[in-house]
Amino acid sequence: MVNNDVFTPFLREHQLPQAYLDSALKWLTPMGESIVQHHINAGRPIIVGINGCQGSGKTTLADFLAAWLSHTFGLKTLSLSLDDFYLTRGQRQTLATDVHPLLATRGVPGTHDVSLMQTTLQALTQSGHVKIPVFDKSMDDRAPEADHKSINAPLDIIILEGWCLGTHAESPTDLTTPINSLETNCDVDGIWRSYVNQQLAEVYPTVFDLIDIQIMLKAPNFDCVYRWRLEQEQKLASRSDTANTRIMSAADIEHFVAHYQRLTEHILKTMPQNAHFLFHLDNDRQIQSLETPREVSL
Repeated sequence: MVNNDVFTPFLREHQLPQAYLDSALKWLTPMGESIVQHHINAGRPIIVGINGCQGSGKTTLADFLAAWLSHTFGLKTLSLSLDDFYLTRGQRQTLATDVHPLLATRGVPGTHDVSLMQTTLQALTQSGHVKIPVFDKSMDDRAPEADHKSINAPLDIIILEGWCLGTHAESPTDLTTPINSLETNCDVDGIWRSYVNQQLAEVYPTVFDLIDIQIMLKAPNFDCVYRWRLEQEQKLASRSDTANTRIMSAADIEHFVAHYQRLTEHILKTMPQNAHFLFHLDNDRQIQSLETPREVSL
């Protein structure tokens, strides 16, 4: 039996109604029990990956799952975001100068510190003291080291969420034709999208291969991304501690999500069959059904 009062601070922090908790307990706890069983069978710390487009609820799911596993089973659990491992603004500006201007915008493969992410995840499965970087989206930069999280490892379950987590690269031939006006006007020679695809093929598997269980929150289509991302930014703007920070306008968000269209549409086509737990969402981000395309194995 779950004590609902335990999750009252969680609902308040994420600005969620009680209905979210009811839905989470219905859909997510059976999956959580499977995760616990896999951890027991493996006899070691495990890494759970959550894939989903911008605004689909990945962070909320990761935080809920971590809280529920900790409260219900007493497991040492931590939720992390791919976003926390973004390169700094300065590093991305260097990429923009040396490779392509579009790499100044965070998010796509090639704009993360994959080496730091890999070593951090591996450190969390071993005994020791681990520092977790924090990325401040409102400032579009990595937070000062003094604000980084401090974790005593090892953990039992590490939950990592990210919009492109576990994704395979596209075929190079699929990159030829621009997918939107951003690619048409700003990536005429295809240098940006080719660099992103190369990073996804050659660099990111060092992290993706560490994932034991892959979850996907599947949006109905890419059209949902703009609206969901706008709602996400409005939540950020409503917080009292974001005065004088870099909150994006609706036009900014439209331009921003265009960076993700190609890979998001690729993910919606190819990722479902690779997920262990596949949640189908409706236009309002509500879970409609659950599939288990792949069996979890040791």
